[in-house]
Amino acid sequence: MKAAVVYDPAQGPVYADFPCPEADETSQLIQVQASAISHVVKSRAAGRHYSFSSGEPFVAGIDGVGLTETGERVWFAMPVAPWGSMAEWTRVPRENCLPLPPALSSVDAAALGNPGMSAWASLVNRAGLQRGETVLINGATGSAGRLAVQIARYLGAGKIIATGRHSPALEQCGADVSLLLQTAEFQPRLAEQAAAGIDVVIDYLWGESAEQILQTLASHGPRPLRYVQVGALAGSDIRLPGAVLRSSAIQLMGSGIGSLSMAELMAATNAMLQAAMPAGLTIATTPAPLSDVAAAWPRDDSKKRTVFLIP
Repeated sequence: MKAAVVYDPAQGPVYADFPCPEADETSQLIQVQASAISHVVKSRAAGRHYSFSSGEPFVAGIDGVGLTETGERVWFAMPVAPWGSMAEWTRVPRENCLPLPPALSSVDAAALGNPGMSAWASLVNRAGLQRGETVLINGATGSAGRLAVQIARYLGAGKIIATGRHSPALEQCGADVSLLLQTAEFQPRLAEQAAAGIDVVIDYLWGESAEQILQTLASHGPRPLRYVQVGALAGSDIRLPGAVLRSSAIQLMGSGIGSLSMAELMAATNAMLQAAMPAGLTIATTPAPLSDVAAAWPRDDSKKRTVFLIP
């Protein structure tokens, strides 16, 4: 079969032949229709993600949309290595397959799956968001952050504060308040919002922005706050004085593979996919044939989700 095969993590995937998988008692074959690039997919393909350990060669991709052997259209996640989702066929544990609403297109479902899982799980499973609470999305200008704004709105957030580094995208993300990072006005404006009360932070950036946000919230936040670290687009490490946590009621936690079980992540994804149409969830996509994977891979950015179409 044809697949996006990683022979060398430093080079990225190429379109090549790969052996077809076979089903067994615990897994089923999926005829793949669509699979999207995400930050975790890129990180795993490069051999850098904490959740992945496999020898080469292997097929890229961790989730997608396809048909079971009985013809049911499903969203699926975490194929059995060395098979991934970016192939004509893959092998997936039966419990990692979710039926899709008929009206949700395969391209949209593939694009929504990973960032929607992340946003829903961080807001619901980790932060325990309650209706009327104030949410800050750090990194709301990327496709995942914009989707988190939409999901927070659907879940009943009372006020949504968005931070980001790109002014036009920040103003268009749908938040109630926009705070532009790396400006002189950022910390004073954040302090004002913190004084009014922030209940939840969903952080896609980490790095220097997280340092600024945590220290400002510790100094000006009047009530307990749940801070959920999801991504590290601005840096994998931070410098955090211990006094920030000792002097405040900040609960610092992460959301991802490991902090939640696979069953919890699948349940979060199912809830998100079933809500996608009622909530009007949208995400910008760039469809491409899988045969273009070598060229499309380096062009992908966080503004749109590249979705590979597999005939």
